[in-house]
Amino acid sequence: MKMSHQPVAQVRELLKSIETGDAAPVAYINPNKYIQHNLAVADGLVGFGAVLHQLLAGSARVNTVRAFQDGDYVFTHTDYNFFGPKIGFDIFRFEDGKIVEHWDNLQEKPATANPSGHSMIDGATEIVDREKTASNKTLVRAFVEDVLVNGRMDKLSGYFAGDAYIQHNPQVPDGLSGLGGALKAMAEQGIIMKYDRIHKVLGEGNFVLAVSEGSFGGKPTSFYDLFRVENGVIAEHWDTIETIPARAEWKNDNGKF
Repeated sequence: MKMSHQPVAQVRELLKSIETGDAAPVAYINPNKYIQHNLAVADGLVGFGAVLHQLLAGSARVNTVRAFQDGDYVFTHTDYNFFGPKIGFDIFRFEDGKIVEHWDNLQEKPATANPSGHSMIDGATEIVDREKTASNKTLVRAFVEDVLVNGRMDKLSGYFAGDAYIQHNPQVPDGLSGLGGALKAMAEQGIIMKYDRIHKVLGEGNFVLAVSEGSFGGKPTSFYDLFRVENGVIAEHWDTIETIPARAEWKNDNGKF
């Protein structure tokens, strides 16, 4: 197999190797330094290998639908089936040409579409407006900070073009009205979704990923939100929400973030 030089291609090959069993892409990982933030996986290459060994041969499916690069980081959006169907975001950090760190956020894939007929993974994939990467990252950070962290709903409409907003969250319909309605319904049921802090904002062109920490229904939670920006406003949104396990259950000491 011809080995790739580009980080995005390397990450795609590494993820696909979970399905194919091809051992070659593991060479993209620094064998002496692989910091793992998936708390169910032990640190280093040994931990990565141990998870692969638990899989039944031929059972895994990996379809990486989106892949982006921001400096030393590559981040991906993948339709997985390993230990059950999941949608996941992965972030890999490169150092001196090798992968040295990994974060992810996984959510069980629902069997049905959301109220507007979208899945968690379909929608736009083409990267455009690369020259706007910095301004789009600034916009997304401000939105998450204003609306999700600080609850400034008065600022909400300024980040969108009216009700033209495509939503891939499994529970929420399209449009700002759908988002507002879902938040209201959750509040009425006493389910509080709280964002406390942003850990990372990564982007390439019109796509920006925000990694945040908070709580959902009272449990410590990791929120990964991918936004597509068009003409200076948010046009489309995908996310995964994962409960952070109790400290006693962690297989490594690196933390989720």
